[in-house]
Amino acid sequence: MALHLTTERLVLRPLHAGDVDALHALHTDDEVMRYLSRGRPRREDVRDEELPRMLAWERRDPAWGYSAVLDRATGAFLGWVLLRPAVEREPRPGELEIGWRFARAAWGHGYATEAARALLDHAVTALGARSVFATTMAVNTASRRVMEKIGMRYVRTYEEHHDDPLPGAEQGEVEYRHP
Repeated sequence: MALHLTTERLVLRPLHAGDVDALHALHTDDEVMRYLSRGRPRREDVRDEELPRMLAWERRDPAWGYSAVLDRATGAFLGWVLLRPAVEREPRPGELEIGWRFARAAWGHGYATEAARALLDHAVTALGARSVFATTMAVNTASRRVMEKIGMRYVRTYEEHHDDPLPGAEQGEVEYRHP
């Protein structure tokens, strides 16, 4: 069963092909992508590469994957959240990773915190995750605040090698974890 969650203000539902334009807008916004990547994917790249890669998680296990986050009152696409096993390192039993990306218009309204909290609660209560972690660049204070607000605790700062590092990469990446 694919993830469907509702909060006071939000609906989390599986991504689908109809989300390609919203994803393209999100993934080509320089401020949204500031701590994530350089470049602007073409709409065709989002449709033919990024979206299929995102949808593949749910095919592996319906409990995992990317979920669109919609405004419950208007249906507007606000961003996405992610729940999956670790991919940057060896997965551990009972451990899941969560992540999020929101449109600039959604910033500062508590949507990321509300969606991430719902996803974290789902991971622990419905899926029985023993540990949930999230990572971001150390300089990404907004994502770090979301991690703290949902009860995650700072675990470590570490370095990742990048051939073309983003500004701020020299300060490293951080990991937060619940519990």
